[in-house]
Amino acid sequence: MAYIYLSQEGMDNLKNELNELRTKGRQEIARQIAEARDKGDLSENAEYDAAKEAQGHHEAKIAKLEDMLSNARVMDTSTLDLSKVSVMCSVRVKNLKIKKEQVFQLVSEKEANLKEGKISVNSPIGKGLLGKKVGEKAEITVPAGNLEFQILEIFI
Repeated sequence: MAYIYLSQEGMDNLKNELNELRTKGRQEIARQIAEARDKGDLSENAEYDAAKEAQGHHEAKIAKLEDMLSNARVMDTSTLDLSKVSVMCSVRVKNLKIKKEQVFQLVSEKEANLKEGKISVNSPIGKGLLGKKVGEKAEITVPAGNLEFQILEIFI
């Protein structure tokens, strides 16, 4: 069984999403089914079929989130080894091609959000940075070509 490592914020967001799906989401699906049922003969009622299918997808999403939560662990950032890049840490790098500094936080796939600088540890850049130490270079192949980063700082 593979654990999913999350920040406390990520764990809270996952719990909130699951709660929302279990309450408001289920109520909305039930309303749609009832509305479609009121429209008559169920054997030829496309709206009813669509609502029942949506219910199946909704319940599958709930089951997936429940499974994810059962395997989720909150990372204690106070115990992180900052001598090398690891999950949940932030890293300041210099893109050697364009001479520009960037900051990334390495997180689980569920928490990844490029606009916030949070990249998945499973992404090409995340994999390329993992385990590197300050001063080291990381050559990373991405769909757009090759990138070369120098590790400037590792922090929380």
